[in-house]
This record gives sequence, C-alpha cells and structure tokens, in this order.
Amino acid sequence: MKITFLGATGTVTGSKYLVEAAGLRLLIDCGLFQGHKALRERNWRPLPVDSAELDAVVLTHAHLDHSGYLPRLIKAGFKGAVYCTAGTLDLCGILLPDSGYLQEEDARYANRKGYSRHHPALPLYTQQEALESLEAFRSLPFARPIELGPDLTITFSPVGHILGAASVCVSHDGSRLVFSGDVGRPADPIMHAPRPLEDVDYLVVESTYGDRLHGSVDPTEALADVVCRTIEREGVVLIPSFAVGRAQSLLRLLSVLQAQNRIPADVPVFLNSPMAVNATRIFCAHPTEHRLTPTECASMCEVAQYVNSVEESKALNRRKGPMIIVSASGMVTGGRILHHLRAFGPDPKNTLLFVGYQAAGTRGDKLVNGARQIRVHGQDVNIRAEVVGIPGLSAHADYSELGTWLGASRRRPSRVFITHGATGASAGLKAHLDKELGWHCEIPGDGSTVELRG
Repeated sequence: MKITFLGATGTVTGSKYLVEAAGLRLLIDCGLFQGHKALRERNWRPLPVDSAELDAVVLTHAHLDHSGYLPRLIKAGFKGAVYCTAGTLDLCGILLPDSGYLQEEDARYANRKGYSRHHPALPLYTQQEALESLEAFRSLPFARPIELGPDLTITFSPVGHILGAASVCVSHDGSRLVFSGDVGRPADPIMHAPRPLEDVDYLVVESTYGDRLHGSVDPTEALADVVCRTIEREGVVLIPSFAVGRAQSLLRLLSVLQAQNRIPADVPVFLNSPMAVNATRIFCAHPTEHRLTPTECASMCEVAQYVNSVEESKALNRRKGPMIIVSASGMVTGGRILHHLRAFGPDPKNTLLFVGYQAAGTRGDKLVNGARQIRVHGQDVNIRAEVVGIPGLSAHADYSELGTWLGASRRRPSRVFITHGATGASAGLKAHLDKELGWHCEIPGDGSTVELRG
C-alpha cells in the first residue's frame, strides 16, 4: 500500500488521503479547506491526482472538512462510489446541499455588494451539484468488512464524535491500515464512547486537540452562568455552532438546564439553521448511536423554536433580548451567523459564546483570541459584546483521551502518521505518544507519499 497526504497536514481541515493498493486508488475523506484565505483558495485548485482515475471515496464522517469537497470532485470527473455509514449518508444529505446553497448565496451577495475581487464571484459548487453528488453514496454497516478489490477490504468502527462517525480500516495483503477520522470523547453527554482501537499495523490519527486538555470545568455549569448573566442584562446569547453535533449537544444541555430551573424557561431559544433543524431530527432516527432515551431526544428537539426562512432570520435581528440564538456556522465562516454578528456583536449587553474548535484564520479564532473588530461582507464590525469560550463542550478527544483510545491496541503499529491538526497540536500529540506509549510517530508533509511494506 501507498499513502499520499493531500490535505490536513499542518492544518485541521481539508482531510484527503490517497491510498493505492491492489491496483485501486481510494480517497479516504474528501474535505474542504477552511480558515486562512490561502487555505480556502486550495479548494479551487485541481487535485494532484486525476479525479477520473479514482476508484472510490471512503468517508470517516459527514463534517465538511471531511466530506465537503465531494461535489467538486464529481464535477471534476470522479465516477466511482462514495462509501460511508448510514448516519454519514443521512447527514451528508443535508450538509452538502446546504453547503452548495450557502456558497451560491455568498456569491450572489458578493456580486450585489461588489466586495469580491472576482467578477463575477462564483460558488465552488451549486446546491444542485451537491444534490446530484449524493447519487454516488453507498451506505455500509459498522464492523462488517466489505471487499472493494482483490484482497482489499474496508471496515468501519464507531468513534463517537457525531452520528455515523467511524474510523476506517483498510486491509490488504495481511496488513491493516487505520484512519482514525475524528475521535469523540469517552464521557460525551450524548454520543457513545469510541470503540477501542483494534490491533493495527499502520495508523493515521487526527490531532485537533493534540496539544491540550479540555480541563475540569463543568460545561453545563459554565453554560448556565453565561446564559444567566446575559439574561440579567437583557442581552442576547449568540452561539455559533456546528449544525451537526454541537447544535444537538447545546439543545440537550439547554433543555436540562430549563428542566432543573437553572436558567429561565420563559427565555426563548431559537435554532436558526435549517440544516441543524434537520440534523436534530435525523439524530432521533439513529437511537443506537447515542445515549439519549426517546423522551430525552424529544425534549432536545422541543426546547428551541426553529427558524427556517430568511425572513424569520432577519426578524430575529430586529428582536430585542433576552433570548438565545444558536446558529451555524461554528467558526463564523459563513451563513446566517454573519448577519447576527453584525446585529448583536456591537452591543455590550450581548454575549458571543463559542463551544467548539476554531481553526486558525477563521473569524471565530480571531474573536476567541481577542479581536474587537471583524470583517463581515466587506465591512468592519466593532465587537463590544462579551466573548466567552467553553472548550469542554468540544466533540474532539484531547491528547489524554486520544492516548487512552490508541493505547487499547495490543500491537504497536509499525508506523504512526499524525495529521488533521495545527502544527503545534500535531507536535504536541507526537511528544505525548512518544512518551506515554513509546510509539515512534511521524508528521507527514503536504503532498508526501509513503510506501507501506507488509
């Protein structure tokens, strides 16, 4: 087998790994680059491998930094199948068309306001192209090896994180190559703990939180404090949230806090993301993948008022607090959250609450690190609202949790490749695994190719 690292090296987005074995070419994950402008521009470049020569794509999960390049790949000539779990298929069914829609909307807005240097501004792909890409998907069960070629199988194993998320084992000629995907947390309040890592020969592991621990702060208590103090000043709690995973966790926590009278039940909660609304309903359709009972699932779905239309979203911006708004996207990179940021960011009564990872160069990263002025739709927005982060709500395992998950393997892998993390995070995980497990780990370079000898 050979691996070529086509993304997620030195950065936490753009996951793409080319695996060549048994005369086939597989692309493990097919994600968008997000963050700095230089990274985003990579989405417009053709892959160094001919898309038409790829035999299949295998997805670890549905988040756009792992799946969002697929419509572009198909547009460039890919004709094969896209293999994933049932949960990933369901979520991609809303994530990818929504991504195409938002890109079309952003392009239209840029053309109308004239702030793009491209004339005209174009979407990376359209909503229709995203919908058509779903025809290539094939869902597979967990824990059942599927043969793709002579002596070449893939197997999905659940890793928590979000619905459908899996590690992928590629087996060929007696060797087992595992891609971790994004690994969830063992004590996540909603998702089951990741299934322990089985024996592997070669491993590609994510390092999103490879240089940090989540800490001991109770995220439920922290959320209650933020909500209550913002309500006391009659402000708005604006929460940029990933539509899949974090939005559902937030709704669950808010429903619990209301039931326990720890936050006022009469303060309205709005979920302003049609994609998150649909993802929440899909969540309840996969009861075996999470810890919630049907009653708990129902309360999670009922705690918020769902905002569907653009007109309803605009009306929120004219509404006074107190209220809570959960809106995509989690790193404030696009969508309705940008309009809410312009409306509520300048008012010191309000709070901007961040509950997930912020990739370098995103607006969320700048805000969390103290920026008080943010560029939105070609205009500078002064931020006077309180800015708070609750890292304990992240769906990613930290370096200690990753070490525990990896340590379950009884066999020391011949080679370990650390990817999908900022430079410091990958280096931090490497140091931790070297020390705690005695594993010799490598941090591959962008575009590098490694041959794995059996």
